[in-house]
Amino acid sequence: MRICFVSRRYWPAVSGMSAYAENLLRHLVRAGHEPTLISQYRADRAGRAVYGGGPPPPERVPAGVEVHALEARGEQAVVRGEPADFEADVDEMTETILRLHARRPFDVLHAQYAYPNGLAVLRAARAAGLPAVVSVQGGDGHWVGTCCTTHRTLVRAVFTHAPALLIGSPSFAAEVCRRHELDPARFTVVPGATDAERFVPVTDPGRVSDPAVLLYHGRIDVRKGVLDLLDAVAKLRADAVPVRLLLSGIGPDLDTVAGRITELGLTGVTELLGAVPYELAHEVYARGGIFVSPTYAEGFSNTILEAMASGLPVVSTDVVGVRDCVRPDENGVLVPAGDPAALAGAVRRLLDDPALRRRLAAQARRDVERRWSWPVVADRIVSGYDKPSRDVPEIPDPPVDPTCRFRAAPHLL
Repeated sequence: MRICFVSRRYWPAVSGMSAYAENLLRHLVRAGHEPTLISQYRADRAGRAVYGGGPPPPERVPAGVEVHALEARGEQAVVRGEPADFEADVDEMTETILRLHARRPFDVLHAQYAYPNGLAVLRAARAAGLPAVVSVQGGDGHWVGTCCTTHRTLVRAVFTHAPALLIGSPSFAAEVCRRHELDPARFTVVPGATDAERFVPVTDPGRVSDPAVLLYHGRIDVRKGVLDLLDAVAKLRADAVPVRLLLSGIGPDLDTVAGRITELGLTGVTELLGAVPYELAHEVYARGGIFVSPTYAEGFSNTILEAMASGLPVVSTDVVGVRDCVRPDENGVLVPAGDPAALAGAVRRLLDDPALRRRLAAQARRDVERRWSWPVVADRIVSGYDKPSRDVPEIPDPPVDPTCRFRAAPHLL
């Protein structure tokens, strides 16, 4: 089967979407399919500073995948002081899909992210008479469409008219349905996944050093609860609990986080790693003792799954996209979002109970192997490729709403 996979972010952009795309593409090739990757990327300094940017490096693309990189020039209008032109980027993606299809026909189109990629895929599917699948991941369910009337109209059109919609968890599907007034039957839940061969325990599950190392690996973004984590570490230190903090990643709030570290007097116990290549991420998990993800919302967290696979006990928040994989006191610990005191209490509980740490970490690893490893999940995705209908209606562009906050900060979309 020839599959056109259209991604919003791929390496060197540091994102869960990049890891998802690489792993899916690898397994499509293993299964005998012929995937083509069309990937957007930012080439400007501002865009690279948030996620990393540039076209997909050949060494990070699985053998057997044809790659077409599209610079997001419409988004990069912000560099010239102009609003982001998402419409231009959608047009270029659509034209690229159709040009490649005319050269050598595809069997199915698969968009990773509902807008702008999903819109481009649906328009190309309508023009070429192809089946189409859209994966809803993270922001396109949580906040795209809450920003302005333009994107609310378009994202709802994608959700309404996509022949097949994949989403990572029941709680995420419920939130998207509530936010956009959709029938839950529109979605097929296919959970996130991780590479259980790359991410493995390097010590006994649940073992911690002295002092214990708390690990955060992911985007440095206030929406991920990073400031709450710093407050929790400050509280633990004030209570004479000897912990160190390892922060791995880049993101839009790196300067804010660095300032808060200084303000709280955590400079001596906090290490900022910056961007870590995916092929070295397993080494970061090996340095941690307890993985902490104080996020405010997820689609399905790649980093939590990586930590579980790596044998780390997990502390996270009882929010959409997390509660579907972390079961309290079975394979992790959950606390309310936005509550640094509860976060500190959960960490202290694990530090005081080695048996609990070991039990949670061991169960989490078993769960990953059985339910959230890529061979299991990829098969479920591929099984849906021959089911979508080819009946996609026309989706015209509505008038541009100039109040959209993403026109000025498109990297957050």
